[in-house]
Amino acid sequence: MAVSAHHNVTQAVHRHRHLSKQGLLERAFTFAFRGLVYAQIWEDPAVDMEALAITPDCHVVTIASGGCNVLSYLTADPAKITAVDLNTAHIALNRLKLMAARTLPDHAAFHRFFAQADSRENVTAYHGHVAPHLDEATRRYWEGRDLIGRRRIGGFARGIYRHGLLGRFIGAAHLLARLHGINPRRMLDATTREEQRAIFDAEIAPIFDKGFVRWLTSQPASLFGLGIPPAQFEALAGDERMDAVLKARLEKLACDFDLKDNYFAVQAFGRGYAGGEGSLPPYLQAAHHDAVRDRADRVDVRHVNFTDFLRDQPAASADRYILLDAQDWMDDGQLNALWQEITRTAKPGARVLFRTAGCPSILPGRVADDVLGRWAYQADASLDYSARDRSAIYGGVHLYVLADGAA
Repeated sequence: MAVSAHHNVTQAVHRHRHLSKQGLLERAFTFAFRGLVYAQIWEDPAVDMEALAITPDCHVVTIASGGCNVLSYLTADPAKITAVDLNTAHIALNRLKLMAARTLPDHAAFHRFFAQADSRENVTAYHGHVAPHLDEATRRYWEGRDLIGRRRIGGFARGIYRHGLLGRFIGAAHLLARLHGINPRRMLDATTREEQRAIFDAEIAPIFDKGFVRWLTSQPASLFGLGIPPAQFEALAGDERMDAVLKARLEKLACDFDLKDNYFAVQAFGRGYAGGEGSLPPYLQAAHHDAVRDRADRVDVRHVNFTDFLRDQPAASADRYILLDAQDWMDDGQLNALWQEITRTAKPGARVLFRTAGCPSILPGRVADDVLGRWAYQADASLDYSARDRSAIYGGVHLYVLADGAA
């Protein structure tokens, strides 16, 4: 299964010959992507759930990633969620979160495990409550060892959000900033939006004017830690320098939302959640714990390609599709195969939500007109969702509604 999944990742990313510059970059990315990438998913579930308008009869099909949004969608009370992913670590993390929601004794234990995520008590709770109920593959993953010989479950005793490709990227960014005399944690000292702006302009923004930073951010491999393959790097940069694009995205993260309400910013600048109830994903909030626990068995986690999963489903069998930014990785053949299966399996009124590194939707001119023509692009709503996505990492959030069904 792991070999098959890795083959699917390479199919999605590899577009150039092995020994070409782009080919070497693509193969370096797929090697990096084999382990845990996202301990926390970086798409805003509040925006997602508003756009998706999930109802109690909905079958939601989504890419799993770090699992935060999969569990958060349970608060909208769908009938069923199928979460698919090619990354074995993400599959193991989703299954761990779901089983922990069902078996840990209370919200306090669940919060300590996944919000604080830095206590030896979590390892004890894993062995006493969660592990006996896990499937063999998931248990083998968490009790297995990482590249330096530590058991992976120990990450929840050491701060799981410092781990994974993204966690290490954020750590490296903090180190780089400190080497230039800048402490990113200073952003969290702000108590008002005005203070956020002042700290960003005076202390954070100037790092992007440093020559080394401008050079470093121009290298595609430097952004592998964000889960950005070479093809998406090009889409993200567009006609601008990458340092200018990254500065603008970080400015949105730092300044456009109250930090007390933006756990993405707290993760980026503080390398973990703030503690207490603070700003948290919906699935970690005390008010939603009973719903997440009681509905966790509605989630089916599959180690499979999104298109392949849909190909095996009956017609008109799903209502909501969340593609994250996966389409940025795809060539035209892959995009058309995906949208043919989405359209075949979509019920009347179905909705598709996805994100792009650049601002515009990537579908016009690439997906066949007879397929894409059945879907209505919600242009104004998409612009609004893009502006309100607190993760601030993407250029666009895009919503399509099946045009020959009720919107």
